[in-house]
Amino acid sequence: MPVLIDIASLAVCRMDGGQAALHAIPDAALAWSGGTIRWAGPAADLPAEYAGEERQSAGGRLVVPGLVDCHTHLAFGGWRADEFEQRIQGASYLDIARKGGGIASTMRHTRAASEEALAERATGFLDAMRALGVTTVEAKSGYGLTVEDELKTLRVYRRLAETQPTRIVPTLLGAHIVPPEFREDRAGYLRLLTDTIIPQAADGLARFCDVFVEDTAYSADEARTIFAAAARHGLRAKLHADQLTDTGGGALAAEVGAASADHLECISDAGIAAMAEAGVVAVSLPLATLYLNVDPLPARKLIEAGVPVAVATDFNPGSAPSFHLPLAMMLACTLQRMTPAEALKGATIVAARAIGMEDEVGSLEPGKRADFAVIDAPDVNHWLYHFRPNACVRTVIFGETVWSA
Repeated sequence: MPVLIDIASLAVCRMDGGQAALHAIPDAALAWSGGTIRWAGPAADLPAEYAGEERQSAGGRLVVPGLVDCHTHLAFGGWRADEFEQRIQGASYLDIARKGGGIASTMRHTRAASEEALAERATGFLDAMRALGVTTVEAKSGYGLTVEDELKTLRVYRRLAETQPTRIVPTLLGAHIVPPEFREDRAGYLRLLTDTIIPQAADGLARFCDVFVEDTAYSADEARTIFAAAARHGLRAKLHADQLTDTGGGALAAEVGAASADHLECISDAGIAAMAEAGVVAVSLPLATLYLNVDPLPARKLIEAGVPVAVATDFNPGSAPSFHLPLAMMLACTLQRMTPAEALKGATIVAARAIGMEDEVGSLEPGKRADFAVIDAPDVNHWLYHFRPNACVRTVIFGETVWSA
């Protein structure tokens, strides 16, 4: 039973106490066995039963729960660097989408890619994410938008879950946009999605169903139809909501009992109130805010209203082509005025709640999975203030070291 000692600060990150409550323990120790945390507390209080166990040193560093990236588009074909330049020169996200770029561009590349190629590429991304301290990743489909290509992407995630130490939480995003071949038959694609794609995805391939509610994607009424079908097959709702315009997505997320509403740069006060009452997690995606050069989601208003705010990357080839979750956390501080403690809790236990994993991961409590990262900093303030390419020196998943500097 290994015991980690010489911990300058152990960020426990229980769900209680509010967004900023890390329940940090100075001069701490952490013990685990069989992949499960057995004890966490002050080193001076380490129970006698651990006296003869193997000692490992954190070197006087910060220890945090394994980071949870609760919004990614992990498997995709191609990149969209040309759009990066177009946006710098003044083109908007909607301008690019209306000309056949954006999601439609990635759709063409993803359809052309084999399952093996997508899996190999995503494996490389996961390797790099683990080095940053990321131990759990939500992964969306949504770049295939045919029956076979959506299921192909979800099969990639099943393969990764079986072959990679990182925990993968798969989400069906068949309602990302209406594919071009159905542009004149939206109702036909909705039937394909509700009658064929959702039932097959729900058969062991996906846990959630996501819908992009936006002027260039799906209306609130179309989303209700999709979520009703998803619920019949046991898939819980998630939303891309209020990203580019106020579509009432926050209120819709509350109405359908969604696990989370993500983006929310344009959410209304009514949407915030509805989410707070329903207990919906808001997922902040500050990398997308940065790349699209738009105002960030109102994190302070959400937190003050009682809405828990998660922080994720939105890793995708267009609006957030980076999987660097610590960078997203730093941007949550600088762009959204979240404190470092709030950002860390947003990338751990709150993010775990956004994907229904809060009983297993996201905090360093006895009985939970022994997923943690050792960070070369004395505390969370210093970590996110003194930003470096990577401050993580060790990543542990289920009690096993999967990366070390």
